[in-house]
Amino acid sequence: MATVDIVLTEDTIRVLDHGFVRLDGVMASDLSVVNGARVSFARRKDELDESDSGLIRFLMRERHGTPFEHNAFRFHIRCPIFVAREWMRHRVGSFNEFSLRYAKATEDFYVPEPEDVRTQVGKPGAYTFETVDPALADETRDALREVYAHAYSTYERLVDAGVAREVARSILPVGAYTEFYWTVNARSLMNFVSLRAAESAQREIRRYAEACERFLEQKMPVTYAAFVANGRAAP
Repeated sequence: MATVDIVLTEDTIRVLDHGFVRLDGVMASDLSVVNGARVSFARRKDELDESDSGLIRFLMRERHGTPFEHNAFRFHIRCPIFVAREWMRHRVGSFNEFSLRYAKATEDFYVPEPEDVRTQVGKPGAYTFETVDPALADETRDALREVYAHAYSTYERLVDAGVAREVARSILPVGAYTEFYWTVNARSLMNFVSLRAAESAQREIRRYAEACERFLEQKMPVTYAAFVANGRAAP
């Protein structure tokens, strides 16, 4: 069995059954926003005061967005493939992903909790999602485990027989876990959070977006408060 060899730290939030969001590095502060804005007047500060907080609120409210780009968050993400494919639609950022061409797949697959097995109700663009009967939830979870086990055993058999990993990987379902690094500035991070932590977003990616949001709040509290006060709309 292939396993994940990763050390989890205090800067890690576990998400879903085998996933996490880890803040691998950060060069971000509320002061970076202020100095990015005030360079227009050849001014720079070393400490934040209330006038700077007011400036951040003004920039957010009036959607002067570029001062929020002079910083960086580097995240290490582990999530199901279907979550990663949604995530990578957010193109203002840099991604490097685990490669199934070069490394062997792990045996970790996403199995939703019973309360997360849901049914889709309504018309396209106006769906709601409701929890299914407990018996159907258990049946769904068992079916997923069965398919995952068969897919992974077939994958291993093909690789052991000499089939290239880049070919054998085709058999793995989108519930398989992948990893990637994502480097993003605060403006793009707020855009991601505003869309993917919204009630209309898919539940699984919402949980990852909520984890990223906690790090934004931790590292840039004044910016985050202004973001929330502005209706969670990115500048």
